[in-house]
Amino acid sequence: MKFDDLDKMMRVYETSLDQYVMPGVYIVARIDGRSFTKLTKETLQLEKPFDMRFRDAMMATVEHLMNSGFRIIYGYTESDEISLLFDLEEKSFSRKVRKLNSILAGEASAMFTLQTGTLAAFDCRICPLPDIGKVVDYFRWRSEDALRNSLNAYCYWRLRELGKSQAEATREVSGLSVAGKNELLFRSGINFNNIPAWQKRGVGFYYEEYEKEAVDRKSNELVKVVKRKLTCDLELPVGEQYSNLIRSIAIGS
Repeated sequence: MKFDDLDKMMRVYETSLDQYVMPGVYIVARIDGRSFTKLTKETLQLEKPFDMRFRDAMMATVEHLMNSGFRIIYGYTESDEISLLFDLEEKSFSRKVRKLNSILAGEASAMFTLQTGTLAAFDCRICPLPDIGKVVDYFRWRSEDALRNSLNAYCYWRLRELGKSQAEATREVSGLSVAGKNELLFRSGINFNNIPAWQKRGVGFYYEEYEKEAVDRKSNELVKVVKRKLTCDLELPVGEQYSNLIRSIAIGS
């Protein structure tokens, strides 16, 4: 069989499972650490319940992803996960899901490995969202997940410090209401309201415009030009203010 005929035949199998995100639909990529429970508890030996080195490695990974060749307008990280919102007009690889998943997972894995000096892997899934409302819902969902996880983590590790076993601490935390968890921490001298915002709400990345003086090449005169800079927000707002932030970023795209 001639190569061209063989190539044409085999391409059918290679592309048989390809999917594409339709135009006019928002793309969010969700990137999660693979087997990070073992990585964080045994390999990296992190501080509990939050570790600055791990946070910084995740932040560096998000920043890298936002500069990896795609038009990504918002990045968010909490725990071992990253969410990326693409510009509505992003057309890279014809919005092919296979390409987006493989490239983003590979880039995240490589960058985090470089940051920590230990082998790490991420998986990626693409979440197509039909409108801005669902985009806001998605990031509110992840923010609420960060808050829940943070409160549980503080309670769990406080109970471990008090001598509880893994099973005992897990069981006790799962049986407490939100008020009960806050009371547990308060009795231990921890006011959850005073915990750093990034530990409760995650970290956001978005672009902001600013003016900068430059020399016009034709007139050789000073002019003001508008530039963009990537902002890392460790104090993300809550509630409707956070919804408004996400909405403005999505609309601005």
